[in-house]
Amino acid sequence: MPWKIDYSKSAKKFIDEHKITKNIRELLKKLILKIGGEEVNINIKKLKGKWDSFLRIRKGNIRIILKVHKKEKRIFIERVDFRGNVY
Repeated sequence: MPWKIDYSKSAKKFIDEHKITKNIRELLKKLILKIGGEEVNINIKKLKGKWDSFLRIRKGNIRIILKVHKKEKRIFIERVDFRGNVY
């Protein structure tokens, strides 16, 4: 069963405005490989507080806030924005 990726309205808008669809897909592929147990170079961190149960992917000055549902093989991207605006 392939992974399903859903985007919030604001995340999709940011990705489309900055034309970074290809970059986001590459990062998500690396994330899926990492979840599968492979050794992949990707900067992931579990978040705390208000964002508890979410993960953050860092790539340059862009941050991706997402939630992974392993059993359903689903990823929900809540926010994509620049470092100072995302949290």
